[in-house]
Amino acid sequence: MLFASLAAQASPLSAQQIKDLQSLVSQLNPIQQAWVSGYLAAAAQLSGQVAAPVQQSSESAVLTILYGSQTGNAKAVANKIKAAAEQQGIAVKLTDIGSYKTTQLVKEKYLLIVTSTYGEGEPPESAVAFHKFLFSKKAPKLDGLQFAVLGLGDTSYEFFCKTAIDFDEQLAALGGKRLHARADLDVDYAAQAASWTETAVQAFAPELKQASGSAQVIAWPGATAIAGHDSAYTKETPYLAELSVNQKITGRDSTKDVRHIEISLADSGITYQPGDALGVYFLNDDKAVDAILTATGLAGTTEVQLAGQTYSLKTALTEHLELTQSYPSFVEKYAEATANSELLELVKDKAALRQYLDNRQTLDVILQNPAPLTAQQLVDAFRKQQPRLYSIASSQAEVGDEVHLTLGVVRYDAFGSTHLGGASGFLAERLEEGAQLKVFVEHNDNFRLPDHETPVIMIGPGTGIAPFRAFLQERDQAGATGQNWLFFGNPHFTQDFLYQVELQDYLKRGVLSKLDVAFSRDQAQKVYVQDKLRLKAEEIWTWLQQGAYLYICGDGNKMAKDVHQALLDIAQQQAGLNAEEAEQYFDDLRQAKRYQKDVY
Repeated sequence: MLFASLAAQASPLSAQQIKDLQSLVSQLNPIQQAWVSGYLAAAAQLSGQVAAPVQQSSESAVLTILYGSQTGNAKAVANKIKAAAEQQGIAVKLTDIGSYKTTQLVKEKYLLIVTSTYGEGEPPESAVAFHKFLFSKKAPKLDGLQFAVLGLGDTSYEFFCKTAIDFDEQLAALGGKRLHARADLDVDYAAQAASWTETAVQAFAPELKQASGSAQVIAWPGATAIAGHDSAYTKETPYLAELSVNQKITGRDSTKDVRHIEISLADSGITYQPGDALGVYFLNDDKAVDAILTATGLAGTTEVQLAGQTYSLKTALTEHLELTQSYPSFVEKYAEATANSELLELVKDKAALRQYLDNRQTLDVILQNPAPLTAQQLVDAFRKQQPRLYSIASSQAEVGDEVHLTLGVVRYDAFGSTHLGGASGFLAERLEEGAQLKVFVEHNDNFRLPDHETPVIMIGPGTGIAPFRAFLQERDQAGATGQNWLFFGNPHFTQDFLYQVELQDYLKRGVLSKLDVAFSRDQAQKVYVQDKLRLKAEEIWTWLQQGAYLYICGDGNKMAKDVHQALLDIAQQQAGLNAEEAEQYFDDLRQAKRYQKDVY
């Protein structure tokens, strides 16, 4: 017996501790023993006492769960699936798809993928390399694989859940067996995700239990372990923080309204790292809520049911429902509830519907199509308000129990009135300094600084400068020796040079090694950050050859793509690579975590 020999050997445990441990283990089933062993291995890793991992007895007895997450939602769902599977006695390996070794795929027997879709049908940044591999000539035959895919998306986008569809169809095309049908879930996904999790785990359980027997999984290289920066405050349980500072940092004549926001986290115990995001819940504008009540002829005091809770209609509209971001499902449900023939006809044409919603907020649909309906019908047409995520613009090493944001206010005129974004309008215009708001930290391990000696190149036009302000604060406080090069762009030098004084101070003190700026409207020919990159092609290539890390933050629809193309051009020009080789070079950088993006 293991403990008999253990007692006879030189052991760090006392005789009584061995006896106690033997008593505990005798009460545990094999799955419980595996959990305890894994817990101790993870705890040892966190304390720096890393033991050699105990290997599983059968690779085929493990469910591998991969998640591709842009905003943290897919990661959270994957963690819940892991917990549900373990409750059924299934051994699980949970891994960020960005850290997954694609060479392992051919060895997998049971695979479950949870992924979001970014922008117009693109994989989230962490899943780009896996997506490319799966559709490349290197992708292996997967005849021995059984899999399931869960997609998280937003029906307001044309290519809804396309990444999940791509993964699901390609795994099958490579020979994998679909063990459970894919589900494509909209923004308000919680209930459907829970239901899918239950049925998916039930589908995998018989296969895995039969294959595993008493197999134990203890420690997994690259697998998700105990998080050292977990907080009691999450998306489901946010912290009630205080707005300390709301300062406009663009000029009076600027075409942009950008605010520097400071929020107090005093006594919360919340910690974050440069690269993380802050989730912000907001209250809808009272004027918008009153306008909806008037258009529908409903009383704000009417009670409604929402996610199993009872609220007054006004409270539901103010605190819980999405009144600003528009989405096709609302038009369809509102049209059906009000029997609006024009809207019902519009819903049939997806392209026309998206064009209709292009500059309309959800409340515009109601105000332009006023009609009577019940309070519950109105509530059921909306989807639940989702918190907005903002890249954190501060380092706790410098600001302590605060968190800073660089907030671009969404403001535009349409249909005879000024429209404001939900969260940006709340933070910039409606929330007074000293008032409270609900927040949480969304950790982003795919956007992290390297060690203190490694050089970094940061490309962040507009509010994309936010995480790089945090990077510079962090490196300043740490006395990092690695060089820092920032590319920043905006329309006008005099109106839009965000954090100008701070950046010039960093430059003067040598914290910022190089600063290149592109103010696009200050000359006849527009100049953007990608143009500045091309002008510094030779030096950028030298930095990359010396091991520099490359970061992009900001608009993902155009800027990030234009910057990426400029980088491809630089690789071809400086190293004589062809187009395919240049793409592979940056794919390799991405795999090595040396090319990271935080785009929106």
